[in-house]
Amino acid sequence: MSDAFHAVQAILAIPLAASAALALIPDYRLSARLNVAASSATFATACALFGLDGFARPYLLIDDLNVVFVVLNTFVAFTTSVFSASYIGHEVENGRVTPGHLRFYHAMYQFLSFAMNLALTANNIGLMWASLEMATLTTVAMVGIYQTREALEAAWKYFILGSVGIALALFGTILVFIAARPVMGEGFDGMIWTLLMRRSAEFDPALLDLAFVFLLLGYGAKVGLVPLHAWLPDAHAEGPTPISAVLSGLLLNVALYCVLRFKLLIDANARAIAPGPLLATLGLLSLVFAAFMLYRRRDVKRLFAFSSIEHMGIIVFAFGMGGPLANFAGLLHMVMHSLTKSAIFFTVGHIAQVKGSQRIADIRGLTVSQPWLGWTLVAGVFAIAGLPPTGVFTSEFLVVSSTFARSPALALILVFGLLVAFGALLLRLQGMAFGEPGGPEKRSTASSAPIVAHLALVLLAGIYPPPPLVAWFQHVAAMLR
Repeated sequence: MSDAFHAVQAILAIPLAASAALALIPDYRLSARLNVAASSATFATACALFGLDGFARPYLLIDDLNVVFVVLNTFVAFTTSVFSASYIGHEVENGRVTPGHLRFYHAMYQFLSFAMNLALTANNIGLMWASLEMATLTTVAMVGIYQTREALEAAWKYFILGSVGIALALFGTILVFIAARPVMGEGFDGMIWTLLMRRSAEFDPALLDLAFVFLLLGYGAKVGLVPLHAWLPDAHAEGPTPISAVLSGLLLNVALYCVLRFKLLIDANARAIAPGPLLATLGLLSLVFAAFMLYRRRDVKRLFAFSSIEHMGIIVFAFGMGGPLANFAGLLHMVMHSLTKSAIFFTVGHIAQVKGSQRIADIRGLTVSQPWLGWTLVAGVFAIAGLPPTGVFTSEFLVVSSTFARSPALALILVFGLLVAFGALLLRLQGMAFGEPGGPEKRSTASSAPIVAHLALVLLAGIYPPPPLVAWFQHVAAMLR
């Protein structure tokens, strides 16, 4: 067996074993430390994949594409666990959750990590679907952990809309299997992605076309694409802030990965529908819709939830345009968005604890009353708005320039959406960061180290992206066509 195979086994086994152990530990402080340790070990193991050759087995797969997602997934899961360890203790002290709820929370956190990593490394399209379903159900339970009416309503809304999406994705997966059966024969060969890729050109294009429509709608609902996005703002607003960071920074990417895998499969059949225009259309629609919706938000976590919809729209649009430059920009923007948005949610978690509220109207003058939080929020918003010299600016510039070269009309719509979103974020930031301070404030015990680490990486990517990383992304972009 290859070293990469052993590494993947560890990436899956560590969070699964930690989940079982955490379910039995009553001390929430100890369980928080174990959660960090397990996440750290998983990330360290994922980093080892950089120097190892890929492999393809009936159920598991490692190639250059999913290594990008696995390493990003495990890194953000690790930094979020560090933030969560201090953040969640404050929630216990203020009576928002009980130690019993926290035992469930930490166990589910590691199970979520296992489910997402399994979806990213699955070579079987049925296993990939089942893994994303497990991740969805886990986050549904975690969104409702506060047990308030609003939290439970958000969890049910997420469950219902997520179930619709996953049902559509299941139907699309079944259609792919049916399209493959005359060529691949009976049995599991018709579900193994690497085998499907070799014979995709022989599949019935009509069935593949229909399958991709269902897959795009189903997995697109998990990506947060309009019009199946309605679960996302509520889930972000009512769930614990670490879960908001995981949803925006990780789970949306896992669903995007599933879409990209099937895009490659459809692209390999010259007679099938071109998936690019569908992706570009949904991406652009999501960007423009979310940009306008930013102006109507009154809750700071809902504000940045719609920002996530906007940026996932940009990423999907880039992959829809296709080509080496646009694909490179899409990969870079995905990484930059995950790092920046999770840092913003970490900051917002601090702010909500200090102010005792998530309402934008209650958050005023942070640069005066809480200079560290205020200027951190300014830095995060400037980064996510795409101001130089951040990595988000670089990725958005590449998306816009590649689009202008191929379709100036689409580029104008893209730039319009970006400017509308930029204006909304600056409008909201002005009062929160620079308005007149007011209202009582509490002390936040959450760790700031993850915020600094994420924003430093985003700045580094904008000033001097490491050449090996650039070369790796260029190779993956070429794979995506």
